[in-house]
Amino acid sequence: MRKIIVLAAAAAALLVSACNTIEGVGRDVSAAGRAVADTARDAK
Repeated sequence: MRKIIVLAAAAAALLVSACNTIEGVGRDVSAAGRAVADTARDAK
């Protein structure tokens, strides 16, 4: 039973860290999209 609790805690920690990573990637992609849009607007 103790092994299951430890494994569940480890899995939960990995999921939480993955969410933070995915959120960071989303912010980076959003910033890149804004940069492209700004450049296109300036070129007009």
